[in-house]
Parts: sequence; structure tokens; C-alpha cells
Amino acid sequence: MRIASRWTTRAARLALSGVALLALSAAAEAGTVRVTVAEYSAKTGPYFEKVAKDFEAAHPGTDIQIEVVPWDSLQQKLTTDISAGTNSDLSIIGTRWLLDFVSQGIAEPLDGYMDQAFKDRFIPTFLTPSVMEGKTYGLPIAASARAMYYNKDLFQKAGVAEAPKTWEQLEDAAKKISALGDGVYGFGLQGKEIETDVYYYYGMWSYGSEIVKDGKSGLSSPQAAEAAKLYKRMIDEKATQPGVTSYSREDVQNLFKQGKLGMVITAPFLSNQIRDEAPNLKYGVTAIPAGPTGDKGTYGVTDSIIMFQNSKNKKEAFEFLDYLFQTPQRVAFTVNEGFLPVEKEEAEDKHFTDSADLKVFTSLLPDARFAPVIPGWEEIADLTTNALQSIYLGKEEVNPALKAAAEKADAILKQ
Repeated sequence: MRIASRWTTRAARLALSGVALLALSAAAEAGTVRVTVAEYSAKTGPYFEKVAKDFEAAHPGTDIQIEVVPWDSLQQKLTTDISAGTNSDLSIIGTRWLLDFVSQGIAEPLDGYMDQAFKDRFIPTFLTPSVMEGKTYGLPIAASARAMYYNKDLFQKAGVAEAPKTWEQLEDAAKKISALGDGVYGFGLQGKEIETDVYYYYGMWSYGSEIVKDGKSGLSSPQAAEAAKLYKRMIDEKATQPGVTSYSREDVQNLFKQGKLGMVITAPFLSNQIRDEAPNLKYGVTAIPAGPTGDKGTYGVTDSIIMFQNSKNKKEAFEFLDYLFQTPQRVAFTVNEGFLPVEKEEAEDKHFTDSADLKVFTSLLPDARFAPVIPGWEEIADLTTNALQSIYLGKEEVNPALKAAAEKADAILKQ
């Protein structure tokens, strides 16, 4: 990298001995911080490279090496690198992986590096998921929540006066929009790939159930069954797009951008996509509907950046973290990627305060729920997805499918 090349030039000019070269090489290594970065978009790599360059200019003697890795291969790469002892000093991870990293002694507690002023930068909702047994093992590098987007033109054509506030109203509006025909559907329902289970939790939470409560799965609860019946009923009533198990999150978002969906639930970054890809689409953003008793909830998501315990350059690594979490860097990153601010001062930037869409998302944060940070969570999420797909396809009835999934989840939770 940059500092290594400077050392080489200096070595040639001074004709240093082999022993001196080794000493300089060790010194260069001591000032190097390697950072594994998850690729959120085409803007991710250039952003981190610029931040690294700016940091190096302000901290002579420290070299920041950025490695950008696609999300779908990040977990496997980290597993391989950790096993070989070749992992970086810092890495972005899915916060849901953090429990395993902590239990295996891989993640470094950060409390000894932070003062209270540093901790106070953060919005507590987003810092809390990385705190375990009173210790902070990660910082929220990216945060998101979910809200409902709706197509104003389709609402008008279908005679729907306003965005639904309850699932009953949503079901009625979705049927009216689907009745318009011409490849238009009322409610975009995800049934494939990442967050298929999450799309169901929106209804499950609204009906008053929890994913896990008192160490047991909530899938077998009557409220969970009612939410699944709602989704299945909308499929059967053709209030959703056909073949929901063939649609990923990206697929339903694309349908919405094409003007073919009345409603879809997703993250803030869809607003950026609409701005860039469908600027003439007339849409609104509103809360996820409430259930029969007024319960509601949104899905809160954080990705964390952690320091590895085996890092040889922890002081320099935390200095880079400190730089990353200063307001100018945070605002640039969050705006680029279409996320929500994780810091109080960051949230005061006009990009967030002046955005009607983002105001809706931030207003939902008090009701945000997070995926449980528990052993075996990924397996439990897969069980939920498989049960839902069987229900959506009509292969299994709601109650037996959810009961069977709950029994398997409970077995995992007891381990």
C-alpha cells in the first residue's frame, strides 16, 4: 500500500542494511490497519478508500488497507480468515453474528477505548444490539428500519382514499388495486431469499406475537397463526402478486418501481432507488399497519463494525473507528447508502431532517424490533421461511406448519 511503497523508496535511497530493512518492515506492519468492508452498493468501496486516504493524511505513519467483500460471501470469508489467523483488524459484520464472535473470544470489547462522550454520540436504539453482558463489542456502522410504501396513482384509480392504518384496511385496499387488472397487484409479498421470515414478522408483531418469548418460539401462538392466515388469504384472493415464493425483496421492490404494486414494505434505501430509477413515480411512505388490538412494529436492523481480539494494532484501529464515526464521515456514508443515522448529531443533518420519507422511518424507531441475538438464530429463521413457503404454496395448513416449525425452533433454543 501507500506507506509500504514510501518505505521502499526510502530504503533504496539510504541503502539500508538487511537488518534495518526488517526493522522498518516490522514498523510499517505495526502501523497498518486492515479493514474488511461489506459491499452495500457501488459507492461503498470508493467511500471507504477516500476515508482511508483522508485518515492517513491526518495520521502519518498509519496505513489503512481496505478490502471490500460482497455480502453474500462475507461470512464465509471471515470464517476462513479467522480459522487461518489471517483476519483483518476491523470488519463489518451482521450484528446477528456477534454472539458467536463474542462466545468464541473473537471480538474485542471496545469499552476500554471509549469515553462517555464517544458513547453519547450514538442513538441508543442502534448501539444496544452490540452490547452484551454490559460490554460493547461493536459499533453500528449501518442501520435501517422498515415502513410501507404506497403508490398514490394506483390508490386513486382503485378509489382508496388514504394509506391503510390496519391490516384489515390493507387487505381491502389490496383487493381493490388488484381488481384494476393489467398486471397490477395490491400488495407485494416477499416469499424468497433473505428476509422472507421478516416479511412475516410485520404481521406477526402486529397481531401481538413475538419471535421468541421466555426462551420459546412464538410461531405456535394463535396470533402468529392469524398473521399467516392473513397472508395466505391475500394470496388466495389474488391481492398479492402471483407466485410469491419466486419473489425476493429486490423483486418486489422492482415491481413497485415499475408502478405495478399498490403497496410494499421495505427499507429507506428504496427512496433513493425511486429517485434515481423511477423519478416520476408518485408514492408515499407510512407506518406498517397495526393489528386488531393496536399492536404494531417495524424491523430494526444494524450491521456492526468490530475489532478482532488478535489485532496487533488496536490503538491505530480504534483511532480509525473514531474517525469513521465523526459526523462528516457518517453523513456521507449514510446518505450514499440510503440508511438511517446512528448518531444524534448525524441525525440533525438537513438531509435527514428535511426528508419526508426518512421522517416516517425515524418516527417508527420506538416500535422497532430486532432479530434475537441468540445461538442458532440463522437456523430458526430458515425454519420459519420454509414453513411460510409451504403455507404460501398450499402444501401445508397454517397451524400444523407453524407448530412443526416451533417445535424444531424450541429444540434449537434449548441447546
